[in-house]
Amino acid sequence: MKIVKAPESMTSKERVMAAFAHSKVDRVPIDYLCNSGIDARLKSALGIGADDHESLRQALGVDFRGTGPWFAGPKRFADILGRHIDPVYGIRTCWIEHESGGYWDFCDFPLRDASQEEVDAWPLASADDFDYSTLEGQVRRYEGYALYYGDAGLGDIINSTGMLRTMEQVLVDLITDDPAGLRLIDRKIDLQLEVMRRSLERIGGRIDFVWMGEDLGTQIAPLVSVDLFRRHIRPRHQKIIDLAHSFGLPVMTHTCGSSSWAYEDFIEMGVSAVDTLQPEAHDMSPQYLKERFGSRLMLHGCISTAGPVAYGTVEDVRRDVSEKLEILMPGGGYCLSPTHQLQDNSPVENVIAMYQTAHDLGR
Repeated sequence: MKIVKAPESMTSKERVMAAFAHSKVDRVPIDYLCNSGIDARLKSALGIGADDHESLRQALGVDFRGTGPWFAGPKRFADILGRHIDPVYGIRTCWIEHESGGYWDFCDFPLRDASQEEVDAWPLASADDFDYSTLEGQVRRYEGYALYYGDAGLGDIINSTGMLRTMEQVLVDLITDDPAGLRLIDRKIDLQLEVMRRSLERIGGRIDFVWMGEDLGTQIAPLVSVDLFRRHIRPRHQKIIDLAHSFGLPVMTHTCGSSSWAYEDFIEMGVSAVDTLQPEAHDMSPQYLKERFGSRLMLHGCISTAGPVAYGTVEDVRRDVSEKLEILMPGGGYCLSPTHQLQDNSPVENVIAMYQTAHDLGR
C-alpha cells in the first residue's frame, strides 16, 4: 500500500502557519495521533519499520512535529509490581487487555485522600531534572515542519490531576476550593511553567506555536460551570498563554467533548487555535464551529476516532472526510486531524483512506 500525496508548493511550516493566519494553503495541513496497536499495523501495511516513526509521518504527509526536553532526573518513585510509574509525577498505570489490543490505564490514585502536607511532600520532579540540551537537535532535525512545544497535557488540570487524585475528587476540589487539591494543581502547573520557560529560552525563536490542553466537556454538556472555569482554570491557563506570547508564539488548546462554550473565553485569553473538535458532541458540529468561530480560531481535528474511521467502510471514511473538508476548508484556518489517538479497533484500510482522501480532496 502507498499513499499518493498531493502536489505541494509550500513547506509544512508555511502551510500550518498559513492556517493559523486563515490564509490560502496548497493543501490542507495534516496531523496524526495514534495508539501503539494501530500505529504498528499501519506501518506494516505501508512497508515501514516498526520503530521508524518519522518515515510513517512522511508517508502520511504529516506537517506537525513536537519538541520538548527529555527527562534525565533521578528516580523519585519506588517500583511497584504490575505498575508503570511515571517518573515526573508518580502517576501509576496498569495494563488492561481488550478484544482488539490493550492499553495502560490509570490506577491506585495515590493522592486520592492526601492532605495538603502530603501533597507538599509528594516528590514531583524538578525543572532541573530535564535535559534541555536536546532541544536544539530536535529543531534542526525537523526544520521545515510546523514545530510546537508541549502537547494536550500541558496545563491540563482536571484530567491529569485526576490521574493522581481521581477525577471525581479533582472536581470536588475545584467546587469546594479544597486546599490539598488546589496545592497539587499549582505544584504541577508551576513545574510545567518553569520547564516551558527554560525550553523557550533556548528554542522559542525557532518554533511555531505552543500546544496545551484541558478536557472541558462530556458528549452532551460542559464538564464544569463557566464560573468554576473562570475561577480556577482560566487564571492558571492564562499563565501558560502569557508565557507563550512573551516569546511571540501563538497557542493551540486541546479540549475534549462539548467544549465550544469556552471558546469565547479562549479568544479573550489569546488562544489562536482549538484542537479535538469531536463532531458528535453537543455544539461541536463542523457547521456550528465554522460559522461561529471559523474566522477567529484555527480549527484542528474533527475526524472522529469513534466514527467511520473505526466503524465504517472505506467509502464511509472517504465521504466523512470529504464532508468535513467541504465545510471547514473554505476561507482557510483548518488542519485535518483525528479527534484523539486512532485506536486499535480502526481498520488499517480506513486509516489509509482518511489520509488519502485528505491528499485527494484537501486542495
